[in-house]
Amino acid sequence: MKAIEISTFGAPDVLRMTERPMPVPGAGELLIRVAASGINRPDVLQRKGSYPAPAGASDLPGLEVAGVIEQGDTYELAQAGLKVGDRVCALVSGGGYAEYCVAPVMQCLRVPKGLTDVEAASLPETFFTVWSNVFDRGGLKANETLLIQGGSSGIGVTAIQLAKAMGAMVIVTAGSDEKCAACVELGADHAINYKTHDFQVEVKRLTDGVGVNVILDMVAGDYVAKEVESLSEDGRLVIIAVQGGVKAEINAGLVLRRRLTITGSTLRARPIAFKHAIAQSCLKQVWPLIEAGKIRPVVNATFPANEAASAHALMESNQHVGKIVLTWGVP
Repeated sequence: MKAIEISTFGAPDVLRMTERPMPVPGAGELLIRVAASGINRPDVLQRKGSYPAPAGASDLPGLEVAGVIEQGDTYELAQAGLKVGDRVCALVSGGGYAEYCVAPVMQCLRVPKGLTDVEAASLPETFFTVWSNVFDRGGLKANETLLIQGGSSGIGVTAIQLAKAMGAMVIVTAGSDEKCAACVELGADHAINYKTHDFQVEVKRLTDGVGVNVILDMVAGDYVAKEVESLSEDGRLVIIAVQGGVKAEINAGLVLRRRLTITGSTLRARPIAFKHAIAQSCLKQVWPLIEAGKIRPVVNATFPANEAASAHALMESNQHVGKIVLTWGVP
């Protein structure tokens, strides 16, 4: 099969088309003939050598795919309500940049009705991540307020729509007025251009000094201190990436007085059973919203698989709004 490998660590042009043996599904796995592969920040970090694949995972990048089930144990598929020939999307620990990919059966979901393979490939990584962190870990409830750092990212556009669908108020930050406008169009109540405004000041203004209930943070670094100041009583800060650095100095007194929770997580190395629970929550709570048109995938750009380097360059330029997807022989 054709696949995109990381020939050496470095810039986008280290991504190379190559030939690899077709993977063989093991116990509890199925084989997908891939139509489209989603691109995510962890892929970029892996390409640079700072985010290695977990033990036992493919060295090929790619954490989400959509396509057709080519092979799998009939009984295991039936237990998941699937069969050979079904269109599915899947969260994987690696190997998504390829014509064929193995995935745990429990991390596969049928493609929501009405979606293309490209749209479906944009779902698993971001929707699983947002559900796990905003709702399971962050405990966001209806009528609460969520602050999303990086509202125009793939994670951000997903979090905006899910939070609004669940009845929350949403504030986002983004790096330009155009990105802010795009976030508002997707449903955000307020968008803050972090290059021209201090988000801490704006959050206090927008919440009449109360602060927000939950913050989804992909920056960390010196943002954390300002986020602690921006939380309401019993507020929850959920850190899912450290693009701004791993070190932070905070006012611990505020954590005590306001009973704040500071937490974080990564998804890639978590057990299959953990991801299966998220998949089932998405199937029950999110897929119906997608099929009803209340939530929509936001795909900014698609690239043929042999142009994976250009796709990574676009992601690193931060000029996109939403997801970037590779295609394998589909329009």
